Amino acid sequence: MDRAPHPRPTRLRRTITRLTGAFAATALGATALVALGGGTASGATPGATEGTAATAAAANLAQNPGFESGLSGWTCSAGSGTTVASPVHGGSAALKATPAGSDNARCAQTVAVKPNSAYTLSAWVQGSYVYLGASGTGTTDVSTWTPSATGWQQLSTSFTTGATTTSVTVYTHGWYGQPAYYADDISLSGPGGDPGDPVPGAPSGLKTGAVTSSSVDLSWSPVTGATGYNVYRDGSKVQSVGGTSATVTGLAPSTSYQFQVTATNAAGESPRSAAVTGTTSAGSGGDGGGTVPKHAVTGYWQNFNNGAAVQKLREVQDQYDIIAVAFADATGTPGAVDFTLDPAVGYGSEQQFKDDIKAKQAAGKSVVISIGGQNGTVSINDSTSANNFANSVYALMREYGFNGVDIDLENGLNATYMTQALRSLSAKAGSGLVITMAPQTIDMQSTSNAYFQTALNIKDILTVVNMQYYNSGSMLGCDGKVYSQGSVDFLTALACIQLEGGLSPSQVGLGLPASTRGAGSGYVSPTVVNNALDCLARGTNCGSFKPSRTYPGLRGAMTWSTNWDATAGNAWSNAVGPKVHGLP
Repeated sequence: MDRAPHPRPTRLRRTITRLTGAFAATALGATALVALGGGTASGATPGATEGTAATAAAANLAQNPGFESGLSGWTCSAGSGTTVASPVHGGSAALKATPAGSDNARCAQTVAVKPNSAYTLSAWVQGSYVYLGASGTGTTDVSTWTPSATGWQQLSTSFTTGATTTSVTVYTHGWYGQPAYYADDISLSGPGGDPGDPVPGAPSGLKTGAVTSSSVDLSWSPVTGATGYNVYRDGSKVQSVGGTSATVTGLAPSTSYQFQVTATNAAGESPRSAAVTGTTSAGSGGDGGGTVPKHAVTGYWQNFNNGAAVQKLREVQDQYDIIAVAFADATGTPGAVDFTLDPAVGYGSEQQFKDDIKAKQAAGKSVVISIGGQNGTVSINDSTSANNFANSVYALMREYGFNGVDIDLENGLNATYMTQALRSLSAKAGSGLVITMAPQTIDMQSTSNAYFQTALNIKDILTVVNMQYYNSGSMLGCDGKVYSQGSVDFLTALACIQLEGGLSPSQVGLGLPASTRGAGSGYVSPTVVNNALDCLARGTNCGSFKPSRTYPGLRGAMTWSTNWDATAGNAWSNAVGPKVHGLP
C-alpha cells in the first residue's frame, strides 16, 4: 500500500508474474514451490555419498523407523497415516500418508537429543511433494523436499541443537490435496539424549478460570514425570509453561475458544488432554486500550494526498472498526520510526488529530499506526533495532493515543527480530495492544515464510492478519490448485492456507482494494468479497473451491483505503461492512 494510486512496485509484479509462469509451465514444479516457501529442493539421489554412508553406520535414534510396528512412536495428523506392505524400501512395511484439502498428512515423533550436538536426518520417500524436516532444534529448524519421486528417493538434511535442547520433533508431510505419499527407513543419527523418565501421560482436570475480553485463565492437575506443559488453543500450540496454570492472552471479545494441554519432559510430549471451552467477556470500549469486535472491518487512512478523497479521521466511515494510519516513517536510528502529520490532510494542529483519535476510540474504534507500505524502509534485523522499534512505536502510542501497530513491510522482514520487537512492545503496552498485519499473498503461501512465521510466533498477542489479495497474479490455494486473482476461489482457497496453517479464524481477514484506482490489479466488487466471507464463515456462495469446514469466527475484511472508498461514495464499506458485522 502506497502513497501513489497504484501501490504495488513494478518489481514485485514482475516477480509474481515469473512465479505464475512457473506454475503454468511446470504444473507446480520444484522451482515454483521453492519460491513459495516449500523448503529447499532436495538434490539427494539413491546413490549414497560418503557422508550418507557414514550416517547409515551411526546409531538411529528414531523409534520404529521402518514402520515394522505399525505407527508405534508416530503421530499422524487428521488420521492421515497407515502402514502398507507395498511399496516398501526395506523390511516388510512402510508409511502411507494421505493429505486432504485442509491437511498435509504430517507424521511426526519426538526424539531425545543432546544440546549443542550435530545430527543428520534422512528418509526414503516416494510420491509427489514429500517433505522431511525437524522442528524444535533450538537453532534453525530444517526441512527438505522432493516435488516428484516416482520411485524410492532419499531425502537428507542436518542441524545442530541449541544449548538447552533435549528433544526435537522429526516429521514427514505431503501437500494439501495431493495424492498419498510413502516414507520408510527414517534415520536420525547423532548423540543419543538421555530420555530419563518415560513420556508423561496426558494431563487431567483441565478447567477455565477468570476471563477478560482478551484472556482466559487455565489450570490442570500435575502429571508425574512432567517438566513442563504446552497449551493449545483451537488445535495450535500458543504457550509453554513450567507449572500447572496459564493465562492465554490476545483473544477477541465475546468469542469461544477450545483449549487443551500436554505434558512434556526430555523423552517427549504426552497426548493432549480432554478439551475445554472458554469464552471471553465483551469488550468495554472507549478507554483507549483498543477494543476490536468479534467481526471487524479494517481501513487504511492516508496521511497524504495521492488523488483520493482527502479525509480527516473524524470523517472516516463508521463501518470501520480498526483504522490504520498510513504511515510512520523510518528515522536515522536503525529500527526506529516516527510520525509526522502531513499538512495536505487539512488539520490545523496535531491536537485536532489527537482529538479525532480519542473520538474514534470513544465510539468503540481502534486506531493503529501502520509501519511500511511500498516505500517503507524500516529494517529490524538485530536486537538493537528490535528494541528501537518497540521503544519508538510505544512512544508514538503514548504521544498520539494509538491503540497499537500495523505491520505492512512489503520489502521483507526478519521473523526472529520482528517477533522480538512486537513482544517487547506488548510488554510495554499491555493486554490492550492491537497488532495487525498486511502481508502480500506471496508472504503467506507457506508457514516457512518469514511473515507467516512472525504471525505464528505472536499468535497469543496478534489481533488480525489482513492479507492483501491484490497486485499478485495467480497463486496456489490450500488444495494444491492455482487460482486466478479476482475470484471468490482466489480469496477462499488462499485464506484456507492461513486458516489451516495455524492462525485462528479470528486472526484472518480478507484485504481488498476499495476501488479500481486503489491498486494496480485485483479489485473485485463488494459482492465477490461478501460471497467469500459467506463461503468461509457459512459454507454458502462458494465458487469451485469449498473449504472442508467453515470458520464462523473469521475476523472480517480490510481495504486500501478509507480515502479511495470515500472517492467511490463509500460503496465498499457500505456493502462489506454490514456483511462482516452480520457474520455468525
